Amino acid sequence: MRSPASGKARLGPPALRENSVPLPRPRFDHLGRMTDQRGLWEHARFTTPRTEHGYCADDNARALIVVSRQPDPSPDLVDLAGVYLTFLQDAQRPDGGFHNRRSSDGSWADEAGSDDSQGRTLWALGSVAGQGPESWMREVGLDMFDRQPGFRSPSPRANAFAVLGASEVLLAAPDHRHARHILERGVGHLHMRDDAVWPWPEDRLAYDNARIPEALLVAGALLPDDGLVAAGLRLLEWLVATETHDGRFSFTPAGGWAPGEPRPGFDQQPVEAAAMADACSRAWSLTADRRWKNRVELVARWFMGANDTGAVLYDPQTGGCGDGLGPGYTNLNQGAESTLAALAVLQQAERVDRSEVSRGTRSVA
Repeated sequence: MRSPASGKARLGPPALRENSVPLPRPRFDHLGRMTDQRGLWEHARFTTPRTEHGYCADDNARALIVVSRQPDPSPDLVDLAGVYLTFLQDAQRPDGGFHNRRSSDGSWADEAGSDDSQGRTLWALGSVAGQGPESWMREVGLDMFDRQPGFRSPSPRANAFAVLGASEVLLAAPDHRHARHILERGVGHLHMRDDAVWPWPEDRLAYDNARIPEALLVAGALLPDDGLVAAGLRLLEWLVATETHDGRFSFTPAGGWAPGEPRPGFDQQPVEAAAMADACSRAWSLTADRRWKNRVELVARWFMGANDTGAVLYDPQTGGCGDGLGPGYTNLNQGAESTLAALAVLQQAERVDRSEVSRGTRSVA
């Protein structure tokens, strides 16, 4: 989500970073500063939380996913996971769905969140159920996942989020019937157009786009269905080509993009980069094709200046990340969504470096 205050800084001439420079490690200092005893604040003015804008389940769900996937988390990170999970517990309604928007005084400002926020929260619960740092978190996450009786949405993106959550449960508990039902129903709402020029299931690219092919990949691997895997790879290849310019990523801007509109588009969002890194990491784990591994690194380098303007968005000293890339400026506000996106990408860059996928061996981890 776009930051409510510009926080713009003008840029000089582009100065792309060399690919030989090591990538920074993910740091969680800023994430900790953005979190209080109730949850993760949504927005920041530069590095200071803007508490007047409150919280949202979307960002606390994103944070729970990032912390759950971190190998050997520190005690401080485990504590943060507990805060984010408790936030989602408070957000769950009696019918199993979730509020999204929460005021700074702790009251809920909506009756129910959007379909995207419902699907994203299921993804977070599946993540903590499968990978949570403590057993009680895994148990609570699975119980909350099961209390969502039947997620339904016409939105491809919301269904992709739900599929990703269900896949995390199934990776830990392959016979979990509720998760399999959500996965099967969700992937039924994902498709490609029979159009080589525009195979995308929507009329325009929006945000978090690579979640759709990633969901096809993981569903195809788990069902198993080679046709879904192939469709996911084709759609992801198309998206990579569409979002690449002069050998670097040039992501879909906040307002979306459709054929005939200018490229590059601004303001480019870190959340789009995070979706691409996750999807390419998933493709690498399934295919052992080194192109996918290299693309994960290329996404990470987008944060470090390998982008359309040469601007650095990620602060390796604090772990904070600017909220967007403009044509001649960066948004220096380091909100929750952008910071989590950068951390997720750096996690994936480390993950693919550690991984050793034997050719011909499939994995959806």
